Amino acid sequence: MDLLTGLLTTAVLAGGVLALAALGEVLAERVGVVNLGVEGLMALGAITGIATVAAVPSPWLGFLAALGVGALFGMVFAAATVLIKANQVLCGLALTLIGNGLSATIGRAYSGMPARATFEGVAIPLLSEIPVIGRAIFSQNLLVYLIYVILPVAVSIVMFRTRHGLNLRAVGENPAAADAAGIPVTLMRFAYVTAGSALAAGAGAYLTLAFVPGWSEGVVAGRGWIAVALVIFAGYRPLAAVLSGLLFGFITALGFVGQARGWPVAPAFLSMLPYLGTMGFIIVPVIAWQRMRRIMAAPAALGLPYYRDVR
Repeated sequence: MDLLTGLLTTAVLAGGVLALAALGEVLAERVGVVNLGVEGLMALGAITGIATVAAVPSPWLGFLAALGVGALFGMVFAAATVLIKANQVLCGLALTLIGNGLSATIGRAYSGMPARATFEGVAIPLLSEIPVIGRAIFSQNLLVYLIYVILPVAVSIVMFRTRHGLNLRAVGENPAAADAAGIPVTLMRFAYVTAGSALAAGAGAYLTLAFVPGWSEGVVAGRGWIAVALVIFAGYRPLAAVLSGLLFGFITALGFVGQARGWPVAPAFLSMLPYLGTMGFIIVPVIAWQRMRRIMAAPAALGLPYYRDVR
Protein backbone atom coordinates (compact mmCIF):
# COMPACT_ATOMS: atom_id res chain seq x y z
CA MET A 1 0.00 0.00 0.00
CA ASP A 2 2.83 2.40 0.85
CA LEU A 3 4.52 1.58 -2.44
CA LEU A 4 1.36 2.35 -4.41
CA THR A 5 0.76 5.57 -2.46
CA GLY A 6 4.32 6.69 -3.08
CA LEU A 7 4.03 5.81 -6.76
CA LEU A 8 0.82 7.84 -7.16
CA THR A 9 2.25 10.78 -5.21
CA THR A 10 5.32 10.94 -7.45
CA ALA A 11 3.18 10.49 -10.56
CA VAL A 12 1.00 13.47 -9.68
CA LEU A 13 4.02 15.66 -8.94
CA ALA A 14 5.96 14.59 -12.03
CA GLY A 15 2.93 14.84 -14.29
CA GLY A 16 2.24 18.41 -13.22
CA VAL A 17 5.39 19.60 -14.99
CA LEU A 18 4.33 18.07 -18.30
CA ALA A 19 0.67 19.00 -17.87
CA LEU A 20 1.35 22.71 -17.39
CA ALA A 21 3.85 22.88 -20.26
CA ALA A 22 1.48 20.96 -22.56
CA LEU A 23 -1.40 23.24 -21.63
CA GLY A 24 0.68 26.25 -22.66
CA GLU A 25 1.53 24.59 -25.97
CA VAL A 26 -2.16 23.86 -26.59
CA LEU A 27 -2.89 27.59 -26.33
CA ALA A 28 -0.21 28.44 -28.89
CA GLU A 29 -1.03 25.69 -31.35
CA ARG A 30 -4.78 26.32 -31.22
CA VAL A 31 -4.17 29.75 -32.76
CA GLY A 32 -1.88 28.24 -35.40
CA VAL A 33 1.62 28.77 -33.99
CA VAL A 34 4.04 25.91 -33.33
CA ASN A 35 6.29 26.76 -30.40
CA LEU A 36 9.26 24.39 -30.27
CA GLY A 37 10.92 26.59 -27.67
CA VAL A 38 9.14 24.92 -24.75
CA GLU A 39 12.33 23.22 -23.59
CA GLY A 40 14.21 26.50 -23.42
CA LEU A 41 11.31 28.31 -21.76
CA MET A 42 11.09 25.63 -19.08
CA ALA A 43 14.82 25.98 -18.41
CA LEU A 44 14.45 29.75 -18.06
CA GLY A 45 11.49 29.32 -15.73
CA ALA A 46 13.37 26.76 -13.66
CA ILE A 47 16.36 29.02 -13.00
CA THR A 48 14.15 32.08 -12.53
CA GLY A 49 12.22 30.32 -9.78
CA ILE A 50 15.41 29.26 -8.01
CA ALA A 51 17.04 32.68 -8.32
CA THR A 52 13.91 34.42 -7.05
CA VAL A 53 13.47 32.27 -3.94
CA ALA A 54 17.19 32.67 -3.23
CA ALA A 55 16.56 36.41 -2.92
CA VAL A 56 13.05 36.30 -1.44
CA PRO A 57 12.00 32.93 0.08
CA SER A 58 8.53 32.80 -1.43
CA PRO A 59 7.70 29.99 -3.91
CA TRP A 60 4.67 31.86 -5.23
CA LEU A 61 6.86 34.87 -6.01
CA GLY A 62 9.31 32.55 -7.75
CA PHE A 63 6.48 31.04 -9.80
CA LEU A 64 5.11 34.47 -10.75
CA ALA A 65 8.59 35.66 -11.71
CA ALA A 66 8.95 32.62 -13.98
CA LEU A 67 5.61 33.42 -15.60
CA GLY A 68 6.84 36.95 -16.25
CA VAL A 69 10.11 35.77 -17.80
CA GLY A 70 8.22 33.26 -19.94
CA ALA A 71 5.83 35.98 -21.12
CA LEU A 72 8.77 38.25 -21.99
CA PHE A 73 10.53 35.64 -24.10
CA GLY A 74 7.16 34.59 -25.50
CA MET A 75 6.58 38.12 -26.75
CA VAL A 76 9.97 38.04 -28.47
CA PHE A 77 9.07 34.72 -30.09
CA ALA A 78 5.61 36.03 -31.05
CA ALA A 79 7.12 39.19 -32.53
CA ALA A 80 9.35 37.04 -34.73
CA THR A 81 6.73 34.50 -35.80
CA VAL A 82 3.49 36.48 -35.78
CA LEU A 83 4.57 40.02 -36.64
CA ILE A 84 7.69 39.44 -38.75
CA LYS A 85 6.36 36.05 -39.91
CA ALA A 86 9.67 34.24 -39.59
CA ASN A 87 9.82 30.45 -39.78
CA GLN A 88 8.16 29.08 -36.64
CA VAL A 89 10.25 25.92 -36.40
CA LEU A 90 13.57 27.76 -36.68
CA CYS A 91 12.48 30.41 -34.19
CA GLY A 92 11.36 27.74 -31.74
CA LEU A 93 14.66 25.89 -31.99
CA ALA A 94 16.53 29.18 -31.52
CA LEU A 95 14.44 29.89 -28.41
CA THR A 96 15.33 26.47 -27.01
CA LEU A 97 19.04 27.05 -27.60
CA ILE A 98 18.91 30.53 -26.09
CA GLY A 99 16.89 29.37 -23.10
CA ASN A 100 19.14 26.41 -22.35
CA GLY A 101 22.32 28.43 -22.77
CA LEU A 102 21.17 31.43 -20.75
CA SER A 103 19.78 29.31 -17.93
CA ALA A 104 23.00 27.28 -17.74
CA THR A 105 25.06 30.47 -17.52
CA ILE A 106 22.90 32.03 -14.81
CA GLY A 107 22.53 28.73 -13.01
CA ARG A 108 26.23 28.28 -12.30
CA ALA A 109 25.83 30.40 -9.18
CA TYR A 110 22.97 28.20 -7.93
CA SER A 111 24.15 24.75 -9.01
CA GLY A 112 23.75 22.18 -6.25
CA MET A 113 22.04 24.62 -3.88
CA PRO A 114 18.65 23.48 -2.53
CA ALA A 115 15.75 25.87 -3.03
CA ARG A 116 15.30 28.19 -0.05
CA ALA A 117 11.52 27.87 -0.32
CA THR A 118 9.35 25.24 -1.98
CA PHE A 119 5.66 24.50 -2.44
CA GLU A 120 4.54 22.48 0.55
CA GLY A 121 1.67 19.99 0.57
CA VAL A 122 -1.68 20.98 2.04
CA ALA A 123 -3.81 18.15 3.40
CA ILE A 124 -7.53 18.45 2.64
CA PRO A 125 -9.51 17.38 5.72
CA LEU A 126 -11.20 13.94 5.47
CA LEU A 127 -10.24 13.44 1.81
CA SER A 128 -6.54 13.16 2.67
CA GLU A 129 -7.37 10.26 5.00
CA ILE A 130 -8.73 8.02 2.23
CA PRO A 131 -6.55 4.90 1.96
CA VAL A 132 -3.96 4.84 -0.84
CA ILE A 133 -5.21 7.83 -2.86
CA GLY A 134 -5.80 10.23 0.03
CA ARG A 135 -2.19 11.21 0.65
CA ALA A 136 -1.30 10.90 -3.04
CA ILE A 137 -4.04 13.18 -4.38
CA PHE A 138 -5.45 15.24 -1.54
CA SER A 139 -2.24 16.16 0.28
CA GLN A 140 -0.50 17.91 -2.59
CA ASN A 141 0.59 21.55 -2.83
CA LEU A 142 -1.88 24.15 -4.07
CA LEU A 143 -0.14 24.47 -7.43
CA VAL A 144 -1.04 20.86 -8.22
CA TYR A 145 -4.75 21.61 -7.90
CA LEU A 146 -4.29 24.72 -10.05
CA ILE A 147 -2.64 22.65 -12.78
CA TYR A 148 -4.92 19.60 -12.73
CA VAL A 149 -8.29 21.19 -11.99
CA ILE A 150 -8.64 24.95 -12.23
CA LEU A 151 -6.56 25.76 -15.32
CA PRO A 152 -7.66 22.93 -17.66
CA VAL A 153 -11.33 23.34 -16.75
CA ALA A 154 -11.17 27.12 -17.21
CA VAL A 155 -9.32 26.83 -20.54
CA SER A 156 -11.72 24.15 -21.80
CA ILE A 157 -14.77 26.24 -20.92
CA VAL A 158 -13.35 29.32 -22.63
CA MET A 159 -12.16 27.37 -25.66
CA PHE A 160 -15.27 25.26 -26.32
CA ARG A 161 -18.14 27.06 -24.57
CA THR A 162 -17.67 30.75 -25.38
CA ARG A 163 -17.70 32.97 -28.45
CA HIS A 164 -14.14 34.01 -27.69
CA GLY A 165 -13.10 30.36 -27.80
CA LEU A 166 -14.83 29.96 -31.15
CA ASN A 167 -12.87 32.94 -32.45
CA LEU A 168 -9.67 31.46 -31.02
CA ARG A 169 -10.18 28.17 -32.82
CA ALA A 170 -11.18 29.95 -36.02
CA VAL A 171 -7.85 31.78 -36.03
CA GLY A 172 -6.05 28.43 -35.95
CA GLU A 173 -8.26 26.83 -38.58
CA ASN A 174 -8.76 29.60 -41.14
CA PRO A 175 -7.19 32.95 -40.25
CA ALA A 176 -8.33 34.57 -43.50
CA ALA A 177 -11.99 33.78 -42.77
CA ALA A 178 -11.55 34.87 -39.17
CA ASP A 179 -10.02 38.16 -40.31
CA ALA A 180 -12.89 38.72 -42.73
CA ALA A 181 -15.30 38.20 -39.83
CA GLY A 182 -13.58 40.95 -37.86
CA ILE A 183 -11.51 38.78 -35.53
CA PRO A 184 -8.09 40.34 -34.73
CA VAL A 185 -5.93 37.46 -35.94
CA THR A 186 -2.54 39.02 -35.23
CA LEU A 187 -3.51 40.22 -31.76
CA MET A 188 -5.02 36.87 -30.81
CA ARG A 189 -2.03 34.90 -32.03
CA PHE A 190 0.38 37.23 -30.25
CA ALA A 191 -1.58 37.06 -26.98
CA TYR A 192 -1.97 33.29 -26.86
CA VAL A 193 1.61 32.56 -27.88
CA THR A 194 2.72 34.83 -25.05
CA ALA A 195 0.35 33.17 -22.57
CA GLY A 196 1.45 29.70 -23.65
CA SER A 197 5.10 30.67 -23.23
CA ALA A 198 4.38 31.97 -19.73
CA LEU A 199 2.81 28.63 -18.75
CA ALA A 200 5.81 26.73 -20.17
CA ALA A 201 8.17 28.81 -18.03
CA GLY A 202 5.83 28.30 -15.08
CA ALA A 203 6.21 24.55 -15.61
CA GLY A 204 9.96 24.99 -15.25
CA ALA A 205 9.52 26.85 -11.96
CA TYR A 206 7.16 24.13 -10.75
CA LEU A 207 9.88 21.60 -11.59
CA THR A 208 12.51 23.24 -9.37
CA LEU A 209 10.21 24.54 -6.63
CA ALA A 210 7.85 21.58 -6.18
CA PHE A 211 9.19 18.43 -7.82
CA VAL A 212 13.00 18.68 -7.77
CA PRO A 213 13.76 21.36 -5.14
CA GLY A 214 16.96 22.72 -6.61
CA TRP A 215 18.79 23.66 -9.80
CA SER A 216 21.27 21.67 -11.83
CA GLU A 217 22.19 22.09 -15.47
CA GLY A 218 19.97 19.92 -17.64
CA VAL A 219 17.30 19.55 -14.97
CA VAL A 220 14.54 19.93 -17.58
CA ALA A 221 15.93 16.82 -19.30
CA GLY A 222 13.81 16.86 -22.44
CA ARG A 223 10.48 17.40 -20.71
CA GLY A 224 9.73 20.29 -23.04
CA TRP A 225 9.90 18.02 -26.07
CA ILE A 226 7.69 15.47 -24.34
CA ALA A 227 5.13 18.24 -23.64
CA VAL A 228 5.06 19.15 -27.34
CA ALA A 229 4.48 15.50 -28.23
CA LEU A 230 1.72 15.22 -25.63
CA VAL A 231 -0.24 17.98 -27.35
CA ILE A 232 -0.37 15.86 -30.50
CA PHE A 233 -1.29 12.76 -28.50
CA ALA A 234 -4.06 14.71 -26.72
CA GLY A 235 -5.61 15.94 -29.95
CA TYR A 236 -4.93 19.59 -29.05
CA ARG A 237 -7.46 19.48 -26.20
CA PRO A 238 -6.67 21.03 -22.80
CA LEU A 239 -8.18 18.36 -20.54
CA ALA A 240 -6.68 15.54 -22.57
CA ALA A 241 -3.27 17.24 -22.51
CA VAL A 242 -3.36 17.46 -18.71
CA LEU A 243 -4.44 13.84 -18.35
CA SER A 244 -1.67 12.83 -20.76
CA GLY A 245 0.79 14.67 -18.53
CA LEU A 246 -0.46 12.65 -15.57
CA LEU A 247 -0.04 9.42 -17.54
CA PHE A 248 3.56 10.25 -18.34
CA GLY A 249 4.07 11.30 -14.74
CA PHE A 250 3.11 7.76 -13.79
CA ILE A 251 5.63 6.36 -16.27
CA THR A 252 8.31 8.64 -14.78
CA ALA A 253 7.35 7.56 -11.27
CA LEU A 254 7.79 3.91 -12.27
CA GLY A 255 11.38 4.65 -13.19
CA PHE A 256 12.06 6.42 -9.89
CA VAL A 257 10.47 3.67 -7.81
CA GLY A 258 12.27 0.97 -9.79
CA GLN A 259 15.65 2.55 -9.12
CA ALA A 260 14.86 3.19 -5.45
CA ARG A 261 13.63 -0.39 -4.93
CA GLY A 262 16.51 -1.96 -6.82
CA TRP A 263 14.41 -3.68 -9.46
CA PRO A 264 16.49 -6.04 -11.66
CA VAL A 265 16.27 -3.63 -14.58
CA ALA A 266 19.08 -1.47 -15.90
CA PRO A 267 18.79 2.08 -14.42
CA ALA A 268 19.41 3.53 -17.88
CA PHE A 269 16.33 1.70 -19.19
CA LEU A 270 14.19 2.97 -16.32
CA SER A 271 15.35 6.52 -17.05
CA MET A 272 14.37 6.01 -20.70
CA LEU A 273 10.77 5.05 -19.91
CA PRO A 274 9.20 8.53 -20.40
CA TYR A 275 10.92 8.95 -23.77
CA LEU A 276 10.02 5.46 -24.91
CA GLY A 277 6.45 6.18 -23.85
CA THR A 278 6.47 9.37 -25.90
CA MET A 279 7.55 7.48 -29.00
CA GLY A 280 4.96 4.78 -28.41
CA PHE A 281 2.04 7.11 -27.86
CA ILE A 282 2.89 9.12 -30.95
CA ILE A 283 3.39 6.08 -33.18
CA VAL A 284 0.09 4.46 -32.16
CA PRO A 285 -2.10 7.37 -33.35
CA VAL A 286 -0.14 7.50 -36.60
CA ILE A 287 -0.81 3.80 -37.21
CA ALA A 288 -4.49 4.23 -36.35
CA TRP A 289 -4.75 7.50 -38.28
CA GLN A 290 -7.67 6.43 -40.47
CA ARG A 291 -9.88 5.93 -37.43
CA MET A 292 -8.55 8.77 -35.30
CA ARG A 293 -7.85 11.48 -37.89
CA ARG A 294 -10.89 13.57 -36.91
CA ILE A 295 -10.02 13.43 -33.21
CA MET A 296 -6.28 13.95 -33.62
CA ALA A 297 -6.44 16.52 -36.43
CA ALA A 298 -4.24 19.56 -35.93
CA PRO A 299 -5.58 23.07 -36.62
CA ALA A 300 -5.57 23.56 -40.39
CA ALA A 301 -3.39 26.69 -40.29
CA LEU A 302 -0.90 25.31 -37.75
CA GLY A 303 2.62 26.47 -38.56
CA LEU A 304 1.49 28.78 -41.38
CA PRO A 305 2.08 32.55 -41.15
CA TYR A 306 -0.90 34.74 -42.04
CA TYR A 307 -0.55 37.46 -44.63
CA ARG A 308 -3.59 39.71 -44.60
CA ASP A 309 -3.17 40.83 -48.21
CA VAL A 310 -2.99 37.22 -49.46
CA ARG A 311 -6.30 35.35 -49.19
